[in-house]
Amino acid sequence: MWLIFLTIVLTLPTLSLSVQCPLNITLLRSSPSFGDPVTRCLYVIQALRILQSDYLRRTGSFFPPPNSTFSCWNTLQSFINQYDIRSSCNLPSSSISQACMNITTRSQFQAYVPASELQSVSANCNQSLVNDASCALCTATLSKVESYITPSSVDDCKAIASIYAGSLSNLDNPAIVKCLFLMDLYGSSGNSHRLVVIVVFSTLALLLLVLGSFWAYLRLGPKNKKDVGRGEMGLGSVNQSTTLIRFTFDAIKKATRNFSSDNIIGRGGFGNVYKGVLYDGTQVALKRFKNCSVSGDDSFAHEVEVIASVRHVNLVALRGYCTATTNLEGHQRIIVTDLMQNGSLYDHLFGSARKKLSWPIRQKIALGTARGLAYLHYGAQPSIIHRDIKASNILLDDMFEAKVADFGLAKFNPEGMTHMSTRVAGTMGYVAPEYALYGQLTERSDVFSFGVVLLELLSGKKALHVDNDGQPSALTDLAWSLVRNDRALDVIEDGMQELGPPQVLEKYVLVAVICCHPQLYARPTMDQVVKILETDDESVSSIVERPIPFESESNN
Repeated sequence: MWLIFLTIVLTLPTLSLSVQCPLNITLLRSSPSFGDPVTRCLYVIQALRILQSDYLRRTGSFFPPPNSTFSCWNTLQSFINQYDIRSSCNLPSSSISQACMNITTRSQFQAYVPASELQSVSANCNQSLVNDASCALCTATLSKVESYITPSSVDDCKAIASIYAGSLSNLDNPAIVKCLFLMDLYGSSGNSHRLVVIVVFSTLALLLLVLGSFWAYLRLGPKNKKDVGRGEMGLGSVNQSTTLIRFTFDAIKKATRNFSSDNIIGRGGFGNVYKGVLYDGTQVALKRFKNCSVSGDDSFAHEVEVIASVRHVNLVALRGYCTATTNLEGHQRIIVTDLMQNGSLYDHLFGSARKKLSWPIRQKIALGTARGLAYLHYGAQPSIIHRDIKASNILLDDMFEAKVADFGLAKFNPEGMTHMSTRVAGTMGYVAPEYALYGQLTERSDVFSFGVVLLELLSGKKALHVDNDGQPSALTDLAWSLVRNDRALDVIEDGMQELGPPQVLEKYVLVAVICCHPQLYARPTMDQVVKILETDDESVSSIVERPIPFESESNN
């Protein structure tokens, strides 16, 4: 009797976990091969959202029953059999059924959103979405819908609107999946080739960085400190997972010649930036924060470790950092990055550089900046909102490849915003209106700032400048006025060398203008911006010529 009872008890969990997974895994077509862990984990997350959309369409529920969770993970794991998706991507079991504000059904979601907005989603997203204009219109609508969902700090509501829109659409259409979920799950030969190239070069770069740091550690680590004079030029420690170096303060002083004023290459509200030379002859830039206290060191160290794990060809690589307290200098926080030989975009547009940038160089900078920001928003885990995009934070290497700098560090500026402050981090003229006025921060706040930088790049004028009549003027207002009057090309700086085709120049102006739209839901995402700038299609929907984009003609 007891044996029978124990047998039943022990088999109950197995029976409850063996319920067949109701998700339609065949929607994913075929399992791709990804070498980059960030890309493959992003694939898993987006794949789950697509499957949830299909399940919502069929059942009216966002999530499968709890007793099918184990079966669904096994099904997805069998489909993606190249790696352990849950452990390598740090996905808890609840990822399949993690609700936003306890919304689990279609009717619960619809109760939060006005009927007129739901109708807009149906009208704008339940179509082919084959071009950039239709995709931008759909995602702009979804951004507005998201504003009606106010999550708690533990809820993940980032994708619920897209999942809802997907349930109204044909998920067999690759264009719809690509627009709603920012992933080409079906693949194309061109994109696959590009992904392979990116992954190969990223892997090689990471390998070289690991080997270089390991060599530096062996040469100047604790075993060999006696060889460098009591560690004056040595390292404090090396994080083996990110290869981030924690420099000693003596090493920093040595590299900058004791913070010589001759070595200052930048100044700001945060402090000064110095150029320096490390023990192995490598040239670096060192940002020294002012007004620091010991109390924030743990948070600072954690943030720089996170930032160091974010690597992309269009992001400035973080080499290391230093925190220290001395009797004379007080408490110090310093970050160390590679030195960009061509300085910042600001230097070339408004600073000491005398030769105007040619159009091919400007186009390269615009694309590189857009790709770097798109990676911060959609490639980094967790995603990063920069909050202070401006010309001086776009650095240029010796090949004029754009490198976005200072991402993730705005909260440590004395003027920055933290979780305990409502003060906005950013620079006048670049800050999105909803952020400046209400502290509302989203990825599209960065899109606004990117639009301003792109206008500066195209026009050679500052975000805030003095016009021909001697009056202060905002560059965004000038650009809007010219575009409305069919004079988009008048935004382009006079005397620019090697001008491109007028259609391409006009496209860049229109993209910049729509990025600077005062209403955040009318702006594209950075992922969409990259697609528009990369494509050979020279047209941008005339919708951006309207004073208020994305509204119907009857409202103009």
